Amino acid sequence: MPVRLFYNYLIEEGLRESNPVGRGRYTPGRKFESHERGLVPRLVKLPWIPSEQQWLDLLDVMRQEPVRNRVMLALAYDAALRREELCSLRTDDLAAHRTLRIRAETTKTRRERAVPYSAPTGVLLSGYLAHRATISRARGPLFLSESHRNHGQPLTLWTWSKVIRRVALAADLPRFSTHTTRHLCLTDLARMGWELHAIATFAGHRHTESTMTYIHLSGRDLAEKLNRGMQQIHSWRVDMLTRAGHPGG
Repeated sequence: MPVRLFYNYLIEEGLRESNPVGRGRYTPGRKFESHERGLVPRLVKLPWIPSEQQWLDLLDVMRQEPVRNRVMLALAYDAALRREELCSLRTDDLAAHRTLRIRAETTKTRRERAVPYSAPTGVLLSGYLAHRATISRARGPLFLSESHRNHGQPLTLWTWSKVIRRVALAADLPRFSTHTTRHLCLTDLARMGWELHAIATFAGHRHTESTMTYIHLSGRDLAEKLNRGMQQIHSWRVDMLTRAGHPGG
């Protein structure tokens, strides 16, 4: 139970997408009977994503950051990268036609994939590569530390997490994490009408069950818009009805 709850916490923080610890009752001499319902009901929550205004607030803070941090955020969103995939990028992972090679050993599913990024991100990346050359001209890890203690060393996962945490708090978005950009990108693809399997391939999901989360998020957005529209219609109808009434009718 404690281990399963710990993994649930990691999912809440956006550090994992699934819980590897099964549920059920253990019988001596047998395996876990996972079909048994647990004592504590499992609650599945949709991942949090920022509103348009919250995203703009975050970008206002990020614009004051060094070019390395800005291009990392751009790639994290543009290519829907997990934190490990982003921080593990190497200079030779930059392929032609604005694509990234996500090596199998850096992914959760251990499957290599190629993902594109946009032209504006490409311009930002070119600026960072020129800046990186002033730190090191050696091929290898793409993102390097610029601190006095670790100057020129590969940027760690924890350093990137600290950057995002600092920026998120400055933008008054404490729920924003290194995984939020991935959630937002995949939700936007669902909003644009991408097919389920196309989103799963882009995200590197082994099964489409994980991808369905973003379809649900997209549907929730549409439902909220519909509800707002219906509220306006409802208010208009009530207003017209009350105006139509007259004493003694």
